[in-house]
Amino acid sequence: MSLKRILIVEDDLDIVEMVSYNLKKEGYRTSFVTNGRKAVDLIKKEQPDLIILDLMLPEIDGLEICRILKSQENTSTVPIIMLTAKSQEADKVIGLEIGADDYLPKPFSPRELMARIKAVLRRYSIASSNKRIIVNNISLDILKHKVTAFNRNISLTPTEFKLLEMMIKQPGVVLSRDKILNVVFGYNADIYDRTIDTHMKSLRKKLGKSRNQIETIRGIGYRFKDVRK
Repeated sequence: MSLKRILIVEDDLDIVEMVSYNLKKEGYRTSFVTNGRKAVDLIKKEQPDLIILDLMLPEIDGLEICRILKSQENTSTVPIIMLTAKSQEADKVIGLEIGADDYLPKPFSPRELMARIKAVLRRYSIASSNKRIIVNNISLDILKHKVTAFNRNISLTPTEFKLLEMMIKQPGVVLSRDKILNVVFGYNADIYDRTIDTHMKSLRKKLGKSRNQIETIRGIGYRFKDVRK
């Protein structure tokens, strides 16, 4: 089995050295780039298994890199963990909403970063083993990042796709807001509770005739109807 290759996109060489050292200890292959524009060009040519992406970079910042990669079919499924010295909640929300898989503020411990890398790769491994899921009249293709409802193509944001994927894999199961936050956004934070409702409202609207398959369980969370008989 080939070793997972992780690309570090970071302009602080001390951090690059520290992260590379710990990744190699865990058995990963590593490479790095210190410039945002070069990172985008490199990723399109040589897709890594995971990207550790700093927010503040020369030429193109981490948010724009994430937006570019997640909007293009050939790079949309590459997992991204964002790093930043910024503590503003708005940066976290934006990064996660445009498709980042996790978010780790600086300073961070190498042990925590390794744990998050393993968790993200594990989620993607499970997803790739279930390439296409069909429940009721909704079809979700994980590798192609495509959704259809009643044979109609549905355009979802990365966050909406994650929400639908989480629910459709567990039809009939009530999912709490805390669990949704942890699985979809990578960690728990009460401040993001309202964003779940906003994304669910948008997701329902896009699903059209299938919107009622997402049920609100008052005071708890959400459930995807299991009408398969």
